[in-house]
Amino acid sequence: MTAAALHITGDEQADALLAADPNALLIGMVLDQQVTMEKAFAGPAVIAERMGGRLDVQAIAAADPDAFGALCAERPAVHRFPGAMAKRVQATCRVLTESYAGDAANLWAGVATGEELRDRIAALPGFGAQKAAIFTALLGKQYGVTPPGWRAAAGAYGEDGSFRSVADVVDQDSLERVRAAKRAVKAAAKTAKV
Repeated sequence: MTAAALHITGDEQADALLAADPNALLIGMVLDQQVTMEKAFAGPAVIAERMGGRLDVQAIAAADPDAFGALCAERPAVHRFPGAMAKRVQATCRVLTESYAGDAANLWAGVATGEELRDRIAALPGFGAQKAAIFTALLGKQYGVTPPGWRAAAGAYGEDGSFRSVADVVDQDSLERVRAAKRAVKAAAKTAKV
């Protein structure tokens, strides 16, 4: 399954790649850490462009780590921490190549429950419980991957009408609402520490 359209990055080509290519969507989620959602999810399009116009998971998995790291660090860098994230993207691509025939769609193909989907995602390099829940919600809300129990497996991120994560971004207004919700969560956490 893919999405009819996504509106995450603000760049039509990057969003079209995310909508059409499950590998791009997964790599965007890998990169979604300590940078804006737009930057993270635009990363797969930048990598594809630098690899000759195609996002090739098997080529990424097999690439020399230093060469792939340099590709990610080339200005503008794919991520604020290009070296570390290049390693994480490569590790994820290796898992996709070795366990899912190089296709992220196989990660969710045939899952019987939302819990199974979330657990498969959580087993990927760099995916903790929260990131796995967010990606489960993104797949359900925008990619049509809705095995029984997917909303429960996604936790609060799966709630209908919520504005908590990238799973809820469908336009500029929803992006702003997600940002506001994230700021509120950070402020509450900061207050709780005091």
